[in-house]
Amino acid sequence: MDLSSTPPADSESRCAQLMQGLQQKIIDALREVDPSAVFKDDPWGNEATGARKRGRTCVLDGGEVFEKAGVAFSEVYGTQVPPTIGGRYPGFKATGYFVTGVSLVLHPVNPNVPTVHMNCRYFELEGENNESIFWFGGGTDLTPYVYNAEDFKHFHQTLKSACDAHHANFYPVFKLWCDEYFHIKHRDEHRGIGGIFFDYQGNQPNTSLYMGPQSEGAAGKKATELGPEGKQTYNWEKLFAFVESVGNSFIPSYLPIVQSRRNEGYTEEQRSWQLYRRGRYVEFNLVYDRGTTFGLQTGGRIESILMSLPPLTRWEYCYEPKEDEKVLMDALKNAKEWLE
Repeated sequence: MDLSSTPPADSESRCAQLMQGLQQKIIDALREVDPSAVFKDDPWGNEATGARKRGRTCVLDGGEVFEKAGVAFSEVYGTQVPPTIGGRYPGFKATGYFVTGVSLVLHPVNPNVPTVHMNCRYFELEGENNESIFWFGGGTDLTPYVYNAEDFKHFHQTLKSACDAHHANFYPVFKLWCDEYFHIKHRDEHRGIGGIFFDYQGNQPNTSLYMGPQSEGAAGKKATELGPEGKQTYNWEKLFAFVESVGNSFIPSYLPIVQSRRNEGYTEEQRSWQLYRRGRYVEFNLVYDRGTTFGLQTGGRIESILMSLPPLTRWEYCYEPKEDEKVLMDALKNAKEWLE
């Protein structure tokens, strides 16, 4: 297997420190936004057969701004490579793996404030003869309950700026990949209005920026159309810097939206719609989310894996959206380019 570069000797510690630092920075920012709320700070760790796991899960419940907010860090060393990873590299005899990441989901009280998700992660597969495969992944997406194009444009522009600082084609490909990934297939609608999503950005040369399953989809075609500019060419250090920028873009992409919408009034009908749409969030996370699947396959900590689920939700048989709700549904059914 042709591996174009190897990670530095301190790759694992640097990535873990990055993820922990992002977690703390975001928790501190959320405390400023919702000062009356209290985070439950829950460090954890164990040594199961063939694996060492540790992490810190911080969850806020019942705040004035956030009904539930979870920000989690984890670090896992293992010898039994999970099927979701090992199956992707059948020619590589992995003897162990390392993964670390930070993940958050924030569910606001006010329906005028969108739900948001962000994740940054790093994987390393150890093999024979000191070979290793590494890759970075991550992304963020916004799930609104009210159509506010100004907010959506701000969110996407902040992400585009973070991407453009590293590669002109990251945002065009990763935005389309996000639309693809967060598609609820059995509903034929998207979880939200998108953001960016990327995975398997690592040390295998001449592979596409798009590494998802739908090569003939919009993201795959976009990467192909770009020719050499749609290929992976970055080494470990450049990818590390990009992921750091993605993590640091979260606060400026989301918290200004929170501050501008948190005190807007809302009706019981809007609250009911918010809870109904949260049901779609649950459906995606339990049926399609790869992070949930990976956590279950590695015997992860269930409370941390399911931290993303909202505290309250509702389902209604054959619900028909009202006129103002249909405006949002159009954006969820038909992914849009928010920065045109």
